[in-house]
Amino acid sequence: MDFKLIGCILLIVGTTIGAGMLALPIATAQLGFVGSVLLLFGIWMVMTAGALLILEVNLWLPQNSHLISMAKATIGPIGQILAWLSYLLLLYSLLCAYIAGGSDLFHNLLVIAGINIKTGIAAVVFTCMFGLIVYLGIRVVDYVNRGLMVVKLGAYLLLIFLLLPLVNSAKLMAGHITNITSVTAVTVTITAFGYAAIVPSLRIYFAGDVKKLKIAIFVGSFIPLICYIFWDMVMMGVIPLTGSNSWMSILQSTNSTSELVNVLRAIVSYDSINFFVKIFTSICVLTSFLGVALCLADFLSDGLQLEKVGMNSIFIHLIVLLPPLVITLFFPGIFIQALQYAGVYSIVLLILLPAWMAWNGRYRRHLAKEGYKLWGGRSLLIILILFSLVMLARSIMDIF
Repeated sequence: MDFKLIGCILLIVGTTIGAGMLALPIATAQLGFVGSVLLLFGIWMVMTAGALLILEVNLWLPQNSHLISMAKATIGPIGQILAWLSYLLLLYSLLCAYIAGGSDLFHNLLVIAGINIKTGIAAVVFTCMFGLIVYLGIRVVDYVNRGLMVVKLGAYLLLIFLLLPLVNSAKLMAGHITNITSVTAVTVTITAFGYAAIVPSLRIYFAGDVKKLKIAIFVGSFIPLICYIFWDMVMMGVIPLTGSNSWMSILQSTNSTSELVNVLRAIVSYDSINFFVKIFTSICVLTSFLGVALCLADFLSDGLQLEKVGMNSIFIHLIVLLPPLVITLFFPGIFIQALQYAGVYSIVLLILLPAWMAWNGRYRRHLAKEGYKLWGGRSLLIILILFSLVMLARSIMDIF
């Protein structure tokens, strides 16, 4: 048994499945279950193609080459700046979403426990409490994350098992498949498959073993796809599309994560289900927050050439956590919107840039070497570039 391969598959699974999972049924409920499955499959194929293109381009360059250096080598300074900005904005958008969603759940749990504090104070306490874990370093984050991942997986499996008998076929068929082009649905789904930035690190781990890298990417992204499908099925099959306790009320709420928990509590009378819903939703947000905050701290440490020790470490973690916290304090209901923005930056970083880098490397700079090459040739690259440009244009029009 190849434990290294299993470990890398689980790393992709862990990177993929997070707080975005909570937003998926909220953003795609208007499509109905069939529409959401079709969208999930379509986006999974697009994001897998993007990940495999990142692998192809990375194999042309020396080990330790990551997205920013890859963009510089294939596109030039414009590519480097675009990669740098989109990566930074992606991480900050995700942190805004996770602080908003996490503090909302934290506040809701405190209210249920009879502790009434303002939502802003809950956001500050949440950020300080779990930001301290990030400040203590990767070893502490790793140990905390391992325990949380085990609990998260157990809670997910139990929820699926407990909710399946309650699924109503009429609720599954609600919605209209014509909404599959919804900007919110597409961008949130793209965010839910945003794992490809770790592909260069996997190449180092596997010492360039292309066969194992392809298996890790395919299997590691396919497992979340199946998890998302089952999650959408039980959620959409239990919660109605319209009404007082429905997906539309959750989508229109300024506190969508806690509203999801409250709607389920109103519909499902089983205490065990409500308990595992609270556990699962809270851990989803928390594991995502820890991973992204750690990643952004490392990114800024490298970009600013500051070692994470002493006052430098305090400074780095302040610029990691303060901007998204301030944004969340002013816009507490930003969870879905921030994930939508993250989807826009993911389109640039994980779809447009990989296709652009591959095009330049293959046909302009002739960097492509013998070895792995993603199928599809020019046609696939043109399709990915056109898809990303159309979605970017629609997203910008939707935002403004």
